Amino acid sequence: MDKKEMRAYIRSKKRAMTEAEIVSASARLGEQFRACELYQNAKTVYGYLPYNQEVRTVPMLEQAIRDGKRVAVPKCYGSDMKFIYISDFVNEVAPGYANIPEPIADGPVADDPTALVLMPGLAFDPQGHRIGYGGGFYDRFLAKEPDHPTLALCYGFQMVEHLETEEFDIPVDAVLWADPEEA
Repeated sequence: MDKKEMRAYIRSKKRAMTEAEIVSASARLGEQFRACELYQNAKTVYGYLPYNQEVRTVPMLEQAIRDGKRVAVPKCYGSDMKFIYISDFVNEVAPGYANIPEPIADGPVADDPTALVLMPGLAFDPQGHRIGYGGGFYDRFLAKEPDHPTLALCYGFQMVEHLETEEFDIPVDAVLWADPEEA
């Protein structure tokens, strides 16, 4: 499958998930995430706010705050993306680029060069290669700030044996996944 076919296939699998399956898999991923050494070593987490059927990251990010970590989420500015510190995932957020939730404020801009970056995407392989949504925001961000540890959260069907990548594609350090199950 090429990238276009892979994106269409994964999107159809995600659209077929029930909210109960999404919440159940996300809860299991939250447990894996909190137990992960990358998370435990992080002082700051650069997360993302879920859109459509993405892994429900908000409970994980709220837990990170309770665990004493700073949390930032992305905000798009044209073709660039900055992470903005946030603590309230209801009142500090509104639909932004492509109707994806993002911070309302333009600051404070996150400034931890060693923050753990959670990477969204459509497909991943065991070597950490990923197919994103096609905007290149994370690849551009990590090209500018390459020292961040990176972690992807996904559903089991998003894991594939091998992905063809291009030279500008930046792999993630680790991928955690959980199979959707009806709750």
